Amino acid sequence: MMYSKTVLVLALAVNAANAFSPSARSTASQVTQIVEERQRFQPRSSPIFVGDDEMGDDVESPPEEDYIVNVGDLEEDDADGTEDDGQPPAWYESQQRLDKLRADNRRHEKDTGSPEFQVAGMTERISYLTKHLQQHPKDFSTRRGLVAMVNKRRRLLNYLCNEDQERYVSLIQSLGIRHKAPGRYDRDERYSSYPKQKAVKKHLMKKK
Repeated sequence: MMYSKTVLVLALAVNAANAFSPSARSTASQVTQIVEERQRFQPRSSPIFVGDDEMGDDVESPPEEDYIVNVGDLEEDDADGTEDDGQPPAWYESQQRLDKLRADNRRHEKDTGSPEFQVAGMTERISYLTKHLQQHPKDFSTRRGLVAMVNKRRRLLNYLCNEDQERYVSLIQSLGIRHKAPGRYDRDERYSSYPKQKAVKKHLMKKK
């Protein structure tokens, strides 16, 4: 009996020594590599994340009140220019009035350059920019453009007054424009009251 126990201990010692030998280590690494290669090319049957297989259709979605924007709210057409408070912006109302004034004062359907058409559009633009400058008095670039537009409108009204008095009167009455009609200018009458040019002195005259 003692002999057999000694043999078993020696056998176990030999096996343990063989397990730590280089050949045994290489065999174990080869087996591990083979297992990893097989697992690489096999489809994964278990879920990637824990709990994915447990999630189903029984999950309750939050109520519509919790959403900031509901489905379809961003697809609405805002072509009317209405803001969130329900009132259209000032620029939209000004554009609507400008189109209406141009349509009322044009000579025909394709008219885009007559004095009446231009003066009607400038009048609405002048009114809009005047209100803008009342709120922003330091907007000097807009003030410069406003002054230039007022001067251009005055020149157009002067031209229309000289060309057609009836159209000029009807236009300023319909638009409510304060404009002073240009007076007739006669050079001889205006400069007749001034003294004539003084005689040229003799020493300044060219000798012939």
